[in-house]
Amino acid sequence: MKVIAGLGNPGAQYANTPHSIGFEVANAIAQEIGATWQASASFKGELASGLFAGQKVLLLKPMTFMNLSGDSVAPVVRYHNATPADLLVISDDIDLPVGRLRIRVGGSAGGHNGLKSVIERVGTPLFTRLRLGVGRDARDRAQVIGHVLGKFDPASRTVMDEVVKAAVQAAAAIVSTTPQAAMNAWNGWSAVPPTPHD
Repeated sequence: MKVIAGLGNPGAQYANTPHSIGFEVANAIAQEIGATWQASASFKGELASGLFAGQKVLLLKPMTFMNLSGDSVAPVVRYHNATPADLLVISDDIDLPVGRLRIRVGGSAGGHNGLKSVIERVGTPLFTRLRLGVGRDARDRAQVIGHVLGKFDPASRTVMDEVVKAAVQAAAAIVSTTPQAAMNAWNGWSAVPPTPHD
């Protein structure tokens, strides 16, 4: 059983924001496989399951708010006898340019409080992450919170729609092949054509 956790913040006020892009990918996977979300109080999240890329998967959206994501992810992993190698966590990444995807196994949380919580509660960093670039506010690099919780503007929304579609394909590659094979296929991908200084 593969567990795919898309991270975000619950509530309409956080929809269409960079910090909840993991929810969008989880929703897109659920739609693709015809899975229905069910609220689970005991797991502090919403769950859906089905066959994805030929594998049985359990989709999870933690309803804990970002900083406590591990309080939902870790119990789901343990209850279903999944290992960290069976876990894929999908999140935003402000250090990646808008439109870029990156797959990685292990490593630090990189300042992402949701990943930090998952690492702490799962007890190891050795799970796969699919990170979606949302960039930073170029005018003020200190304004991280305002950026990740602010709504996408129309231009960014168009790009992120493409990123979400690509992330579904990248997640399919991760669960159906290996994280390494998926890295080779997807880590150079971008929805935004590179500029000469990239």
